[in-house]
Amino acid sequence: MAASDWKTHNPSGSKRVIVTKELPGARWLEILTAADCSVDVNTSSDVAGTEQIKERIGTGCDGAIGQLTETWGDELFSALKKAGGKVYSNYAVGYNNVDVSSASKHGIPVGNTPGVLTETTAEMAVALTFAAARRVVEADGFMRSGKYKGWLPGLFLGELLSGKTVGVIGCGRIGSTYARMMAEGFKANIVYFDRHSNEELEKYIADYSKLLESRGKASVTCRRVDTVEEALSAADVVSLHPVLDDSTFHLINEERLAAMKKNAILVNTSRGPIVDEQALVAHCRKNPDFRAALDVFEDEPEMKPGLKDLPNVVIVPHIASATRWTREAMAVLAASNVAGILGGHGVWGEAKGVSPFLGENPPKAAPSIINAERLGLKSFAG
Repeated sequence: MAASDWKTHNPSGSKRVIVTKELPGARWLEILTAADCSVDVNTSSDVAGTEQIKERIGTGCDGAIGQLTETWGDELFSALKKAGGKVYSNYAVGYNNVDVSSASKHGIPVGNTPGVLTETTAEMAVALTFAAARRVVEADGFMRSGKYKGWLPGLFLGELLSGKTVGVIGCGRIGSTYARMMAEGFKANIVYFDRHSNEELEKYIADYSKLLESRGKASVTCRRVDTVEEALSAADVVSLHPVLDDSTFHLINEERLAAMKKNAILVNTSRGPIVDEQALVAHCRKNPDFRAALDVFEDEPEMKPGLKDLPNVVIVPHIASATRWTREAMAVLAASNVAGILGGHGVWGEAKGVSPFLGENPPKAAPSIINAERLGLKSFAG
């Protein structure tokens, strides 16, 4: 990655911020320039390595916006702190690529971009669910290759999902939104595994079920199960939405795949290492009626050998959040985190919701700082 790959905006700014990838939209850059920041943006499509980022941080850098494809650990946070850095924001809601403890040790607030990926990611999980169930990718390739000779009763038989059981592993914002979409749209019964009960989801689906019954329709159910295995064995579709940590690494492995129905569908829009990809390849080879749909991969951007050759696996390149609105909103939140901290403003607090930052006259605050409490940062006072 050459120096020519970087473009500087507002070079006269009194503060310097690096952004390791070009971000969608224009408002994020307006936020940073309005905060009197000179902004160095990496225009290369290549993933920036640690040494390349360190080189760009240089000897004077006030803040950084990085990507989930980069490892932000002690080496980078030490370099950022030494250069005068005061804030880092991840251009993602997840932050498993960030050593938050290391950032906190160096006194650097870490921002993320929650609250704008929920519906977008849940919609993609639904799209992948049906792409796998109805063999859309296989059928598309069949048509494009000129193999279609006419309608046949047994051509590309898939799975009917209406009224089936959907399992959700990790029932936070995205998982519960996916569950509601499947229950409302396709009258699916929901089983979910999570460390905590999602009483709001359970009540929502119970109320919806009463509405169905009042119209003479079959009811739908939602229940929490005690183990991952119970959800896997009960479900026709399993959608993964947990955070990635030590407890969820290879959560879906050989034994748990074997616990699923032979014609089940596994969807992953969370993080790649939640699934043991080699075990999945072996399982899909052995069970041709089993289907998987993946937006994320264990060794991203690489795939385990054999995965791309499986007709019963749908693969897309980490695009679950890829709508214009969402990706531009993520950029606004990441820039607002940096501008808020550099401006000496308080932390908004995730419980308030981030939508005010996307409208006119946004609050003078950092919308979401993961380690705010640990660093003793002040809260937004209004």
